This record gives sequence, C-alpha cells and structure tokens, in this order.
Amino acid sequence: MSIEVGVNMEFIRHEDKSFAAGVERAAELGFRWVEPMVHNGRELLSEAGYFHSVSMDEDPLEIRDVLDRHGVRASSLSAHCPLMRPEISVPYLEKAIRFAAALGAPVVNTDEGIRPNWAPLEDAFNVMKYTLSTVLRTAERYGILIGIEPHQSISKTTAGLLRIATLVPSPMLRVNYDTGNAYLGGEDPYEGLRAVRHLLVHLHAKDITLRQAEAERGKVTGTPVGCACGDGVIDWARVVAILLEGRFSGVLSVECGTPEQARRSLEHLTAVIGRAEEAAHA
Repeated sequence: MSIEVGVNMEFIRHEDKSFAAGVERAAELGFRWVEPMVHNGRELLSEAGYFHSVSMDEDPLEIRDVLDRHGVRASSLSAHCPLMRPEISVPYLEKAIRFAAALGAPVVNTDEGIRPNWAPLEDAFNVMKYTLSTVLRTAERYGILIGIEPHQSISKTTAGLLRIATLVPSPMLRVNYDTGNAYLGGEDPYEGLRAVRHLLVHLHAKDITLRQAEAERGKVTGTPVGCACGDGVIDWARVVAILLEGRFSGVLSVECGTPEQARRSLEHLTAVIGRAEEAAHA
C-alpha cells in the first residue's frame, strides 16, 4: 500500500448529507479511502439522510456495496466510546469489530472517552484494561486492529497514549495518531509520532489553523475536525518523513470540515508524499 490519503466522513457533516452522498462526493474528489463513523441503534438525522453516521444495525454488506459502487474502500471505522465504562464499550466495540470485518475495514479507531469524575486515575487504567482485554479477544478472532487515538485527558499526552495502547499484550492493540489533537493537547506532534510509530496502523491527518492554535493549544484535548492540510501549523513534509523512516504503510485519513478543504488536503498531501517518496528512492 505504501502511504495513501483517505478522508474521514466528517468532511460532509456540515452539508447535511447522508453516508451514501458523502461517499459519492469523496470519490468525485479523488479519494479511494474513506473512514465511516458508526453508531448503535436508530438515529433521526441519519435515518432521514441528513447525517453521515452509519447504524451498526444496518447490514454491513449493504454499506460495503455503497463503497464498491464508488470504487472506494474503508481505511477504518470511527467508533469512539468510553473505555472506562465497559457496560457501554464492550458490546459497542465488539459490534464495531464484527461490522468492520464484514465491511473490509482493517482498523477500528477509538479513544478512552471522558473520564468519569468518580474514577481515580489508577482505577481508570484498571477498568480500561478490563474493557480492552475483553474486546481484544473479539478483535483477535476477526483479525481487526484497535487504534487508540489521542483525544481525551489521558491520551492527550504521548505517555498516556502509550500506556493505554500497551495495557494489554495483544498484537491487535495499536495507535491511530491524530496530529491535530496532539498539537492542541500541548504535545510536540512530531516527537509524539516518532514515539508511537512502532504501534501506528492509521493516522488522522488533521491540521490546525494558527488562530485556533493560539486560542486553544494547551487548553483542550482535541477538536472534531481541522482545516485543510497545508493551511495550518502542521508540517506535513516532516510528518511524512517520520512515517517513511518508520516504514509506515497505511492511510492518512484527512479530518477536515468541508469538501473544499478535503479537496485541498488531498492535493497537498499527495504532492508532499510524492516528493518524499521520490527523494527516498533517488
């Protein structure tokens, strides 16, 4: 595969479009990989075709048909849930793993969720270890990777992210690094990426505007979407160089807010990757 560029379906959210419409637009823009978001049960906006999230009560093969019709594949599933609440996360993630396997998505992305105010830090790690130990039994049976994303109070630091991603000795427990979340959380995203790249299976290509960086860095644990890659503070040539040094093969899933930002991100990242690979083979 080498390094390829995909898009998280959040890019279509503000246009109030369905999953199928978002996939069609992604393909028109030139993407060959998308990252669907899944949910449990029924949800009004998705049911009406105004939101891109997919219910895991749907037949995953029908969802795969949508992807096949437009010549795209799923790089992963976005399946974020509170790992510190196993009564929610265990059945949800097990369902997401089975859905991903049927869909042909190799990774299920998640994060620790918001830590309950009744959970001391060490207790939180113990509960997350129980959740992940249970879920990873299913992941190992189905051959689906679990990618922990830096996105909340613990995983916003590289040390916290690595601790969660190594709580259980399973080859299926890995990292989905998010450059924008790491930056806003106050980390050096390049050093953080180097530290986790031996566990990296997927990357959220999220850029952050200078205005947002100045207003929020060190004050938040992440953000839903970023700006177009190349318009913000992230040095993508540096990111790609780190990935090539680590022999990463996988998808950079763009997380931005509009189709126009997605288009510019694809152009920018494709050019950066092309130059870096040419230099590496020169």
